[in-house]
Amino acid sequence: MADDTHDNLKRTPLYDLHEKLGAKLVPFAGYEMPVQYPMGVMDEHKWTRTHAGLFDVSHMGPCFLSLEEGIGGGDAAHAKIAALVETLVPSDIAGLKQGQARLTVLLNDEGGILDDLIITRPLGDEAQGSLYIVVNGAVKEQDWAIFEKALAGKAVLTRADDRILFALQGPEAVDVMSDFFPGCEELKFMHHMPFELNGTRCIVSRCGYTGEDGFEVLVSPAAGLPLIDEMLTDERVEMIGLGARDSLRLEAGLCLYGHDMDPSRDPIEADLGWVIQRRRREGGDFPGAARILASIQDGVAEKRVGIRPLERAPAREGTAIEIDGKVVGVVTSGGFGPTVDHPVAMGYVAAAHAAPGTKIDLMVRGKARPGEVVALPFVPHNYKR
Repeated sequence: MADDTHDNLKRTPLYDLHEKLGAKLVPFAGYEMPVQYPMGVMDEHKWTRTHAGLFDVSHMGPCFLSLEEGIGGGDAAHAKIAALVETLVPSDIAGLKQGQARLTVLLNDEGGILDDLIITRPLGDEAQGSLYIVVNGAVKEQDWAIFEKALAGKAVLTRADDRILFALQGPEAVDVMSDFFPGCEELKFMHHMPFELNGTRCIVSRCGYTGEDGFEVLVSPAAGLPLIDEMLTDERVEMIGLGARDSLRLEAGLCLYGHDMDPSRDPIEADLGWVIQRRRREGGDFPGAARILASIQDGVAEKRVGIRPLERAPAREGTAIEIDGKVVGVVTSGGFGPTVDHPVAMGYVAAAHAAPGTKIDLMVRGKARPGEVVALPFVPHNYKR
């Protein structure tokens, strides 16, 4: 999971806690981040699937985008800020209900994916004209620069990455969270609610990237540090590192930016066509629409698929995928799936070979090993709909 080797790494507000708990820290997205704790990646993964895992995701890019003239104009203000953002993403932001969030992608002019991000419409007429947005940590400076350049003079971006952003994921997360944020149990998947915590406003969203039910909380360090300390006294909660976060999202069939999607791929190739709602398809008024709409109509040359190695050796990122000695694709994420107790992977294959059940060879350390294309996810999602 280490992907950054430069000096002067940043630290999240939870850095001292990671050290105290004996975390193994690695460079990631410009930060020193915990890849695992003494429990170990395998057990951390299984804990999250059965109890409640707490993840530090403060390296991510939470921010607020607001109309230049200010907020508080009700539906008209939301329509205005949504129209601005829709010049950069292909999803229906105007159609969000108050409190609703939507996963979308930031596109370049050719329809390639620059990032995936979550955009949330706030609750309350007084907050309309603003959006709560979380982008990926590794590209947050890039994303924010795009927003600021494209929307200059029309909207103001306020970054919030000086705060704690943590995720509590797993089947027992809702019971733990409701002890601290009464009423959050009523939230459905991809909805949020503001709360007051020790006199400080924070945001609780029912979402996450493990495939499990769970929440993400944006909170100031002053309120967040004692909150997390108290949560960790609950026997249902353990801290979880980046290693298990990666294996959990892979089992759930969820993309990792820079691996399973990048500027060379459009949303249809990445099997993310569902982020483009009907109104946007019909309008065709988003970056790269000509390419993306052609991909929808005519199909794509390659497609992201699930891959199951049929032996115990994992197929890692970069592994060539062959059929009858001919390369037909490449693995973009791969490892061992602790929940399913066998290796799992995702990658791109030629569309003619993308059907589940297709037999393939995975070139692991120079040797062809058997595998097959399978439907995603490997583990069913447990979101509260």
